[in-house]
Amino acid sequence: MISLYRWQPGQGRGTWVDSPDLPTDGRLTKGEVWWLDLENASEEEEALVFQKFLPVHPLTLEDVTHPRREPGSAPHFPKAEEFADYLFVIANPLRPVCDMDPVGAQADLACAVVQLSAVLTHQVLITHHYQVLPAIANVKQFLLRHAEQGGRGPDYLFHLVLDNLVDEFAPEIDRLVLQLDEIEEVVFDRPSQQLLADLIHLKRRVIALRKTLILMREVLARLTRGEFKLVEAREIAYYRNVFDHLVRYTELIEGAREMVSDLMQTHLAAASNKLNGIMKGLALVSTVILPMSLIASVYGMNFKEMPEIEWKYGYPFALGLMVLVAVVCVAVFFRKRWL
Repeated sequence: MISLYRWQPGQGRGTWVDSPDLPTDGRLTKGEVWWLDLENASEEEEALVFQKFLPVHPLTLEDVTHPRREPGSAPHFPKAEEFADYLFVIANPLRPVCDMDPVGAQADLACAVVQLSAVLTHQVLITHHYQVLPAIANVKQFLLRHAEQGGRGPDYLFHLVLDNLVDEFAPEIDRLVLQLDEIEEVVFDRPSQQLLADLIHLKRRVIALRKTLILMREVLARLTRGEFKLVEAREIAYYRNVFDHLVRYTELIEGAREMVSDLMQTHLAAASNKLNGIMKGLALVSTVILPMSLIASVYGMNFKEMPEIEWKYGYPFALGLMVLVAVVCVAVFFRKRWL
C-alpha cells in the first residue's frame, strides 16, 4: 500500500492520500514536500515508485526489495549511500512481533529487527517497509497535530522517523536488563538447564541488538557530519540529538552484554559448585561405609579357628563396632569442618 503525505506551501498544511496517482516524470510543484510511505508494497507498486516516479539505481532497488526476495533472512545492515540525485539510507527498527523460530546468528538478527529503506531528494521522502512500524505511525500522528512541520523538508521528516525508531530501543533494553536482574537473583541458588537456556536466548538477542545499534550509530554519525548535501545544515542538530540517544542506548546494550556474560559464568560456577557438593556428599558416605565394609568382610570369613566365631554376642558386637566407626568418622568430619 502507498500512502502520500503532500505538503503545499499555499495551504500551510499537509494532506494524506492513499493509493495516489503519481506523476511518471517525478516533477513536483516548487515548494511542495512529498512523503511516500510504502507499507508491504506489491512488486507493481515498487516498480511504480522506484522505476517510474523516482528511478533509482538497480543496486538500490535490490537492497530495498531484499526482505521480499529473501524472506526469513536477516535484514540488510544499516547504511547510507549518496547518489547523484538522491540519498539512500537503510535503518533497522525493532521487529514488533517475531513469528519465527530463530536458529543461528542470522535468524536471531531477523527475529530482532526489520528493514526500513528510505530515499531522500530535495522535495521527496520515500520510506519502504514490509511490516507495520510504530515509528512510522507515530510520525504520521505527529504531522496531523503539527501540520506546519511538514514544510521543513524531507530531511526533517526523516529525522522524525529516525528519532521515533531509535527511541523504541529504550523500553526493549530496559526489559532485557529487568530479565537479567531477575535471573541474577536465582542463578546462584537454583541453577538449572532452563535458566541456562534463558540466558543463552537473552545473550543472542542482546548480541543482535548490539550489532544493529553499532551499525546504526555509524550511519547517524555520517548524517551528523554534514557529508550529504540533501541533509541541510539546520537539520544536522536534530540528527545529532538522535545520534546522542543512539550512543546512550549502545552503551546500555553493551552493559547488558557484559551482564549476561557474567551471569553465564556465574551459572556455570554455581552448577559446578552444586555438583561439587553432591560429589562431596557421596565421597563422605563412601568414606563412612568403607570401614564398616571392612569389618563386615572380616567377620564374613568362615575360617574354623576365627576368634568370636562361636561367641553368642559376636553379631551385636560387629554391628556395634560398625556404628561406632561410623560415629567416629562423622565426628572427625565435623571437627575438620568437612560437613
